Amino acid sequence: MNPFVLKPLRVCVAFAFFTATALLFLDIRDTGVRLVADKLLFLQFVPSLLKFMNHAAVGTAGFMVVLGLTLIFGRIYCSTICPLGIFQDVISRVFSKKRAPAGKTTKSPAFKYSPPRNILRYGIFLATLLFFAAGTTLMLNLLDPFSSFGRMMTHLFHPVVIFLNNLSVSLAEILGNHALFRVRLPAAAPLSLGIALASVMLIGWMSVRHGRLYCNTLCPVGTLLGLVSKFSIVRVGIHTGACRSCGACRRVCKAGCIDVKTKQVDVSRCVTCFNCLSACPDQAIVYRSRFRKNLPRPSHKKTAQNRRNFMLTLAAGSLGIAAGGVNAAPNSPPIQARPTTIAENKTCPLSPPGSRGIKRYTSICTACHLCVSACPSGLLTPSVSAFGLSNMMQPRMNFNRGHCNFDCTVCSNICPSGAILPLTIAQKQQTQVGVAKFIKENCVVYTDNTNCGACSEHCPTKAVTMVPYINAAGRNLVIPKMNEAICVGCGGCEHACPTRPYKAIYVDGNLVHRTAEKPQEKKLEQETSQDFPF
Repeated sequence: MNPFVLKPLRVCVAFAFFTATALLFLDIRDTGVRLVADKLLFLQFVPSLLKFMNHAAVGTAGFMVVLGLTLIFGRIYCSTICPLGIFQDVISRVFSKKRAPAGKTTKSPAFKYSPPRNILRYGIFLATLLFFAAGTTLMLNLLDPFSSFGRMMTHLFHPVVIFLNNLSVSLAEILGNHALFRVRLPAAAPLSLGIALASVMLIGWMSVRHGRLYCNTLCPVGTLLGLVSKFSIVRVGIHTGACRSCGACRRVCKAGCIDVKTKQVDVSRCVTCFNCLSACPDQAIVYRSRFRKNLPRPSHKKTAQNRRNFMLTLAAGSLGIAAGGVNAAPNSPPIQARPTTIAENKTCPLSPPGSRGIKRYTSICTACHLCVSACPSGLLTPSVSAFGLSNMMQPRMNFNRGHCNFDCTVCSNICPSGAILPLTIAQKQQTQVGVAKFIKENCVVYTDNTNCGACSEHCPTKAVTMVPYINAAGRNLVIPKMNEAICVGCGGCEHACPTRPYKAIYVDGNLVHRTAEKPQEKKLEQETSQDFPF
């Protein structure tokens, strides 16, 4: 294959993967891209590996495909599929110091060869394995490239998209156009926001100064694939007979793995971007089988026209964002006359429906926050210490932000690691993630001698019903009564409860999810009289 074809082809594939993956996190109008999330995320290495380890199904073995591709073509995953790797390329391309090589007028990012930092990269890789074997995914969550990319998209770019959308709505309304709609900003998550910001700054600095240094030092996936690529069949190499050590290849090698002096390429660090192939004026850089020893000296015919012709055949389509529906933010409930004094006794946090239980969930979740950005009600928020510090940033159900929609299964259908398993709507409606508890002394019916009923109105299974209650003054009121057997822990009651600072009704999580009983449907009473009702 013409060497000038490989780089444009790689760029087009990388653009497609990056755009589609970014839209999974930034889609605020439900354009439908999340319907194919399982196919887009199939080849993401760490999520696929964790899903396979817990299900052992061939359909979840995308990491095996990646390993196979690496064994054949080298680290093609890092340059075409990994969104964080492509993000680094964009940063490097835009912000790197540029220098014009001798005899050329065009400028390109200037890199240089650097010796491998094997102690650092293999030390981090070993530490990640040891932490994982000890039962904590903390290091994996922090260093997994897909999860790092997801947190950056969710906490840095997703709010910007929403802000621009709402600004556009305001401008459109001034012009009399009401086709667009506002979207509520997500809940603030200071820890996750801080880590996402620190990741962008660190990765951005490393990309600008040293190209793919992050991939070849801190990234455990890059280190593992680097070990596999040592045995790759097809790899980038230097035709020593044609190379005159001009350094053109070294200047565009973002992995810093081309040693011009020894005319060697460190294949364990090469991310197979093909920049060097198109940059070499003598065609001394080749992408060939390692079993092919004797190569003819390359010809130096002009191939610029061929490259232009190929580029003209490639077109990248822009992906539009169509208008879609989103739930409006609920109105703020009224505040009771007297503050409540009895604190909720929450013994267990709540993990999303489909996670089956806390222990299983925390051992698989990589904190990529795809479910956080996709949750239509915004109740999934990154935790700080709810699941323990070793599992920080893993999403939890936060009913201060909203409640779990009774018919919604979005998070279970997009989770890439299998921490949240797919559920049908019928299964979701009987999955008991927790049970609501009622504190009579906090209820406004008891404290303010007034009827409320907000919790019952928002309960989809009618696990909360209103029963007669006579207060101290002899006034006839109604007060909530719980039926825990049919409660699914959706949080509708807790979110709607107006009492502050402590709720009169709250949801306590189940350590292991259960199956709730189906609510009994009341039949309509039929008129038994034979007389005409009027």
